[in-house]
Amino acid sequence: MVIGAAGWLYLDRSGHLDNAAFAKTPGQDTLSAPFELCSDSHRTNCVVDGDTFWFGSEKTRIADIDTPELSPPRCEAERIKGEAAKSRLLSLLNAGKFSLSAGFRDEDKYGRKLRTVSRAGNSLGDVLIKEGLARSLDGVRHGWCQGL
Repeated sequence: MVIGAAGWLYLDRSGHLDNAAFAKTPGQDTLSAPFELCSDSHRTNCVVDGDTFWFGSEKTRIADIDTPELSPPRCEAERIKGEAAKSRLLSLLNAGKFSLSAGFRDEDKYGRKLRTVSRAGNSLGDVLIKEGLARSLDGVRHGWCQGL
């Protein structure tokens, strides 16, 4: 009953679910910056790894993907794939204007903003998934060392 009432609260006047209740979807790609790889002294407009970057003063975790760990990687194959994901995210962010969309949660337990990154309505996370550099985030940590 509570779920039904909550769903009713998000109905718009025509009886459709209001998507804004679930994710803020920007109308246009308006964000851009020259990105580089993060270092100990550089934490602005930089890429940390395949699913984390700094944009301005905010650390952002891409909400819809998981990429291989780099700090620390659990095996050499994970490190290699993690470096490839990091490099590809850098090139994707530098390829033009993009949008950031919030979902159900604004931040993770580490204080990173949780955002879907898109360009022309297409998730950059999906690009990384299609290229084999990321997986869809399903709430469970899967290792990258087996089957690589």
